[in-house]
Amino acid sequence: MSKRILIVEDELPIAELEKDYLELSGFEVVICSDGTEGMKMATTEKFDMVILDLMLPGMDGFEICKKIRETSEIPVMMVSAKKEDIDKIRGLGLGANDYMTKPFSPSELVARVKAHLERYKKLVGSAMKEENEVIEAGGLKIDRTARRVYVDGVEKNLTTKEFDLLFFLAQHPNRVFSKEELLEEVWRLSPVGADIATVTVHIKKIREKIEKDTQNPQYIETVWAVGYRFIVKEAE
Repeated sequence: MSKRILIVEDELPIAELEKDYLELSGFEVVICSDGTEGMKMATTEKFDMVILDLMLPGMDGFEICKKIRETSEIPVMMVSAKKEDIDKIRGLGLGANDYMTKPFSPSELVARVKAHLERYKKLVGSAMKEENEVIEAGGLKIDRTARRVYVDGVEKNLTTKEFDLLFFLAQHPNRVFSKEELLEEVWRLSPVGADIATVTVHIKKIREKIEKDTQNPQYIETVWAVGYRFIVKEAE
């Protein structure tokens, strides 16, 4: 799906030039020539990026940028004939990602737009990854960032290796791991000559802390003669 860009610019020839170059690069572009209307569109419609002129009828680019930043982190580029450093500093201080002065190369504008969209994509991806650092299954919640574990809202105190082992298994639900594999993945030890019972002991301690019935585990299941797997099932 094409990225959608809003251009808020009251000089139509400039807006049309920007639009032509961006559309040639595969973007969907919408032009608005009024500041107040542009602010409404930027804050109520779905756009991937906004290109703002500063001097606009109704509401200037600074105010529009400020309003956008109240609800969104999408890339905002300011474009203006004002070359004073104070304007650039103010715009960037309000949350704009970039500031271009007129006249400018349309090709450079497109290049900057692509760069900002790529950075934003990575930022969003990073945020999603950060969200995934919290795993919730049934009544169990594992927060990797805070290194905390909760069962039905009650915090359980796990040792460092107990936490690492539980989180590793929870990251790979329904997959069976042998004790040897867990030694390699969690302890970073070669199973050759290592004490395999270490894994068994840690699994036992984890179950004592998170399971309501250790004889009928709800989260960590033993697969006889193979190993263990993380699986959520209704407690009996």
